[in-house]
Amino acid sequence: MAFTRATGRHRRPTRANRTSANLAGIAGLATVGVMSSFASPAGAAASGQPQVQDTADTGLTQTVVLGDSLADSLTEQASSQSSAAEQAAAEAQAKARAKAAAEAKKKAEAEARKKAAEKAEKAREAEEQRAARAAEAKRAAISGYVSPIEGSYVSTPYGAGGGMWSSGTHTGVDFHASSGTSVRSVAAGEVVEAGWGGAYGNNVVVKHSDGTYTQYGHLSSVEVSVGQSVTSGEQIGLSGNTGNSNGPHLHFEARSGPDYGSDIDPVSYLRQHGVSL
Repeated sequence: MAFTRATGRHRRPTRANRTSANLAGIAGLATVGVMSSFASPAGAAASGQPQVQDTADTGLTQTVVLGDSLADSLTEQASSQSSAAEQAAAEAQAKARAKAAAEAKKKAEAEARKKAAEKAEKAREAEEQRAARAAEAKRAAISGYVSPIEGSYVSTPYGAGGGMWSSGTHTGVDFHASSGTSVRSVAAGEVVEAGWGGAYGNNVVVKHSDGTYTQYGHLSSVEVSVGQSVTSGEQIGLSGNTGNSNGPHLHFEARSGPDYGSDIDPVSYLRQHGVSL
């Protein structure tokens, strides 16, 4: 005998179909159980047997209870995870704030140390300047001589050569000074010249009691007049850039007599009278 196969493609039922069939089977069993529960009393009555209610578990109740328990568990788990995430975020923010506060404190302490160091340095410099002024005042009290510009230094030495000077050499020394710096008479004396001095610009010449002369050139302003007596350290003008000058400074000369050409080494002159340069 020959066997023939039905045309068409046979497929195995999918998982979804199997699941639907299982549920349908469970529902069918539940229906049979219910129907049996209604039919049993009649049969029992007819047989004269005691009526016993059929309490067979169809499985649907367990499925619902398990479903509710799973949902509650998932909800509780989600809530727990959310709380943990919020706590972690709060801890991260707290750590970030603590770190920022620590860095700000560190920066503030560093700034405070820097300011304290700068303040100490300024105080030290002020003390050094005060000590230098006191020492110079002490020397002046003993010798009666001071530097023409307080706290300055010689920028061009005596006897330097160059075409800027008519004699070919520097007849004095230049003291470093910005325009407007106070210029003092190095010792007590009498002003014998005050005003324009040609290549010297605005200048002052003072005659001292030992017969020597000192000259102060390139002044921006003159604050004394001829015949006026001045004391050691008295301001006689302000430094500048007048006359034959290539920038603000004080040209200082010391002379053995009143005439040009009688110049002597100004640094040696001042040192001989106790002025430290």
